[in-house]
This record gives sequence, C-alpha cells and structure tokens, in this order.
Amino acid sequence: MHIPKVLLVNDEPSSPLALEGLLAPDADACGYELVTARSGNAALREVLRHDFAVILLDIGIPDMDSFDTAAAIRSHPRSAAVPVIFVSADAGEAHRLDAYERGAADYLCAPLEPQVVQAKVRTFVELTRKHLQLQAQAEESRRITAELRSQRLQDLELANRELELEVAERKQAEQRAHELSTRDPLTGLVNRRSLIQHLEHAVASCDRRRSQFALLFLDLDQFKQVNDGFGHDVGDELLRQVAARLSAAVRASDVVARLGGDEFVVLIEGRAPGENAARVARKIANAHARPFSIGGHRVHTSTSIGIAVYPQDGASARALMKNADLAMYRAKEEREHPGGQGRKGDSQGGKGDSQGGNIRFFHEEMNRREDEREQWTGELRHALSHDQLALVYQPQVDLASGRVRGVEAQLVWHHPRLGQIDAAAFVPAVQDRGLLERVDSWVMGAVCAQAAAWRGGAEPLSTARVALNLVAPALGPDLPARLLAEFRRHLLPAGAIVLEISEALLAAHHAAIEPLLRQLQAGGVLLALDDFGHAGTSLAACKKLGLDILKIDPAFVRNIGDASGGTDLVAAIVHLARALAMEVAAGGVDHAHQLAVLKTLGCDSWQGALFCAPRSAAELAQALPGLILTDLPEQHLT
Repeated sequence: MHIPKVLLVNDEPSSPLALEGLLAPDADACGYELVTARSGNAALREVLRHDFAVILLDIGIPDMDSFDTAAAIRSHPRSAAVPVIFVSADAGEAHRLDAYERGAADYLCAPLEPQVVQAKVRTFVELTRKHLQLQAQAEESRRITAELRSQRLQDLELANRELELEVAERKQAEQRAHELSTRDPLTGLVNRRSLIQHLEHAVASCDRRRSQFALLFLDLDQFKQVNDGFGHDVGDELLRQVAARLSAAVRASDVVARLGGDEFVVLIEGRAPGENAARVARKIANAHARPFSIGGHRVHTSTSIGIAVYPQDGASARALMKNADLAMYRAKEEREHPGGQGRKGDSQGGKGDSQGGNIRFFHEEMNRREDEREQWTGELRHALSHDQLALVYQPQVDLASGRVRGVEAQLVWHHPRLGQIDAAAFVPAVQDRGLLERVDSWVMGAVCAQAAAWRGGAEPLSTARVALNLVAPALGPDLPARLLAEFRRHLLPAGAIVLEISEALLAAHHAAIEPLLRQLQAGGVLLALDDFGHAGTSLAACKKLGLDILKIDPAFVRNIGDASGGTDLVAAIVHLARALAMEVAAGGVDHAHQLAVLKTLGCDSWQGALFCAPRSAAELAQALPGLILTDLPEQHLT
C-alpha cells in the first residue's frame, strides 16, 4: 500500500513557522512522508507528481499569493479534494475568514503548538491511509471478481464444449444408427429396407408422371467357390470391391443396394429406362469381367443380371423385385446350362457373354430388342476388322452452273447376310459408343485418302470438296485432333473436307461442341448443318457457331409444290441461310420441278437421284463426265 504524503509549503525552514522540523519526528513515528516546497510554483509542480493527504501552506510564501496558490491547487482534478491548512503569523480574524472562504480545511496561527499541528496532520494522514486501504480492498475485490468471472467464463466455456461434444457424439451415434438401419455394414450400399422405400417412392413418382423406371437384379457367379476356396475374408473383400465397381458404373442419381450375400440391385430412373438399363448392365458385366486383386490372389468372377421395368413387369415394388429376380435366375441358368430350359414364367430367349456375364430382361420383347442390338454390335465389330465397310459418294451440283461442286461420302456395309445396307439401317441399333467412334475414325481416314487421290486426277473431282457424316451420337473431345491429323497427313488444302453435323446433335449439345467446331474451322474444315428443319435448331445457335453450309432436310424438298405450303417453307429456309451468311444446299432432289423451284428460290447447290445416285469412288469417276449439267434438266437423268 502507498505511504501517505504531506506537502509543506514554506520558504524559510528556520522561521517560527518552520513546519518540517516540527513534523519530522511525528512523520517517522506515524509512517507518513514529508514533501517540501519553497514557493507556490514549486508546490504546484509537486501536486502534479504526487497525491497528498494534506497540504500545509505558509501564507507568506514568495513569488505568488498563498490564496492564489491554494486556488490553483484546488482547480486541478488530481488535488481538488486535498485539504489545505493555512499557516500564518497573523492571527487577524479577516485573514482567517478569508482563508475559510477560499476553502481552507483549517487555519493555524503562530506560535504553533507541535502537538496541535501533529494531531491535525495525523488526522488527515489516517483518513488518507484508510482511503488507500479502501482503494486497495476495492482493487483486490475487483481483481478477485475479475478472476472469478474469468474462471466462471472458463467453466462455462468448458461446459459448453463438453455439451457440444456430447451433442456431436449423439448426432454421430444417431447417424451411425440411421446408417445401420439404411446401409449395408459391409459395403456401405443401401440395404434391403431402404431399397424398398426408394422403390415405393419411385412407383409413386412414376404413377404421378406416367413414366417408367428399371430395376437390375445382380448375382455373382461362383461366389460360393470363392468363399470356400479363399476364405470368408477374401469373400468379404470381393463384395466390397464389387460394390465399388457397381457404384462407379452407374450415375450418381441411380440407387445401388446390397440385399445380402452376393445379391445386388440397381434402381435406374429417367428417360428410356429399358435402354439405359441394358447399357448399364453391359457396363457392369464388363467391369466385373476384370479380375479382382485381393490379398495376393487374382479372383475371377462374372455377373448374372436380370432386368425388370415398371410398370409393365410388375404393378408394385415387391412384384418388380420378384420379376427382376426371376429374370436374373434365367440369366444364371442360361450361363450355367447353355441351351437349357428356364423356369416357367421367366423371360424367354437367352444371351450369353463368356467374359462379362449374362443379362436377361423379364419382358420377352425387350429381350428380343436387346438381342438384336447385341447382334448388330457384334457383327459391326466383325465388319470393321474384316473390310466389310465401304463408302459411296453422291455428287453435289452447283445450281447456277450445273457443275459438280462436291461429293458427299455415305457409309454402307456389305453385310454377308443382308447385302449392302446404309448406315441408317444399323447405326441406331448399336449402343457401343466406342465402337461407333472407331467406325468414325475409319470413315475420316478413308474420306481424306479418297479426297487426296481425287486431287491428283481429272476435273471435276480434282477440285471437289468431300463431305462426311459421323455415326457416333456425340462429338468426342478428341474429334478435332483425329480429323485434322488425317487432313494434314493427306496434305489437303483448306476447304477440301466438309463435316456434316446432324441438327439433332447440334440442338442437344451446341454449347459443349462449340470449341470443337472452332478448332475444326481453324484447321481448314468446313462445317455443314445437315437436314435443317428436322430438330428445331435455334437460329442463335447457328449464328453463334458460324457454320458454313445449311442443308435443307429432304422431307421439305419432297413437299415442294404440294398444297400444304412446302414451297414456302423451303423459301423461308433459304432466306434464313442468307441472313446467316451461310451457303444453302438441298438434299433428296428427285424430280425436275423440285430443282426448278430451288433455282428460283436462290439455292446454291443440290444433290439427289435426279442427278446421280450414290456410287463407289471408281464408278463415280467413270460416270461423272457424262452427267455434267449445263441447263436445268427436263427429265430424270439417271
């Protein structure tokens, strides 16, 4: 605790009013400190540096009036409450009253009685000491209160953290409990109970929207042999890896469940669920055909898959599950006993895959269509590797001059059983996009090679551009690199190749394919919008993509001159192409009156049976010189 201080303002320590000598013994005895000042200014400096219990002020101090000094001391916030005792040699009543009016705590006159002065000073010192004690106690109380508050806050924070931890643990426990009730503990997939709920929701949604969904029922082949031969640990790990491959083979929106044992189910919603289910089933079967690496073992297995579609294969979730299960058993029996008879009520027909497993629909018609798709796919794969594919070419004639401007390459298949068939007859049945992209690569190479061969020959093919069509359902990101590589390999000039893009593909994917088309145009490939008017392509898409040629759908050409306004529609398309700064071509021109109208409307070029049917490259080169037109034909020229 601080020691109380007493300020003595006296210019003459040896005078009868000398205060320091009078109070010094008492200061030591009572425990307070004396501070002296020899003038008013010195006194003011001291009160700015220290807190005093009392100030004894000699009225006769030099340099400023003692009353002014007292007023200055009391005007400062730090010393405003400090009591001031005036000490004077003059006992006049006027000075005493004046001193009290100026706020003096007391007024002492000479001769001074030591005991009186000491008693008065001691009183103020004790008051100050008690005040300092109270301040110290208050500070200690505040400190303790702050510590208690801090400790309380710490206790509360600790309690809050413990509560939050408890809540989090409860939530985790609830989540674990929920997952245990809805998830298979081994694979993490949806369990049977949760699957039934998903199925019931899908049934209600399909009933409301009058739509469909598909259910795949899967069973691993020879799983018991894996368990018996390698042990249950390997069997469990196989199930986990199968679940991982299943999840990777489906969309994020599809539901994958494990019913128990080696049985799994996939719920597929959305458009064309039957076709999507077949595609996903093949993807799953192929994924499971790859060996599994488990604990140093290479485990081989395959999958039998049954497919049922709601509502045609079951009026409820449980009925659909049962029928998908029946289709799966039919697939398994056909794999284990090829050519054997299935159980009564099962789906008819069979389709085996020696590597990937067996897939069966519950519905006979869907099995037939799937078998046909698989047959087309297998035969096309064989055709690609055995030179059964070929290209035929149809000339494209400049309407103003009658000269050949270009040719369109068309894919045909010399089928050993069906003879020559066009791409439109088999491409829709092939679902293997990878195979279709291989076919496109072959077409691009063959077209560029033929264009290069014609470049070194005679007119008009030496300057004709060659158009090609792709069969894949979408333009892959590597298409520009593949086509431009062939383009450059055969040293073709810019504009020698035209890529015809179907309107349906453009309408569905124009945002995604825009950079691909820009790359092709930059590489010297012209772009044509094929069969315009068939799929409702937006004008904004045509303008944004900057396509070079617009080809009128043959269906519109066939309607030229009819009573339903076919001619007006073609005229509108021609005007549209002009507004977009596109060259306009017409396909499927079979009659002279169609050609006459097209010339009147300002069409740039045309192709069709009226001039020449599609022919092989050799046949076309031989026949073309006799087919050059200089005027509008008056009759069929083929």
